[in-house]
Amino acid sequence: MRTRSFVIGALMAAFVLAGVASYYASAHPDGLEYVAAKTGFIDTAEDHAASDGPMADYSVKGVDSPRLAGGLAGVIGVLVTLALAGGIGYAVRRRRPDPESTPEPTPEQTPEQV
Repeated sequence: MRTRSFVIGALMAAFVLAGVASYYASAHPDGLEYVAAKTGFIDTAEDHAASDGPMADYSVKGVDSPRLAGGLAGVIGVLVTLALAGGIGYAVRRRRPDPESTPEPTPEQTPEQV
C-alpha cells in the first residue's frame, strides 16, 4: 500500500470515528465522577475555568442536536490534534543541508571525507 493511500485512509478513519462513533460513547460518568458520587463528595465539585468554553463537555456550544454537537467536537478535536502534531513535526524535522553551503573538499580530502 502506498504511503499516501494509507495516510488518507487513516485520516478518513479518524474523522469517521470522531464524528460518528463519538455519539455512541458511554453516557456514564468517568471514573473520577463515579468515585465522587459513590463516596458522597460530588456535591462539592466546582466548575473549572473552561467549563463555559465553546467545546465544554465534549460537545459544541450553540448546536441544538446532541449527536451533531458531539460529532463536531470530535472532528474539531481531530483537526486540532493533527495541526499540533504536524506543526511539531515540521518544527523538529531534519533539514537537508543547502548544497551551496556545503564546503568544498580540499585537495588532500576525498569527497567522502567532507
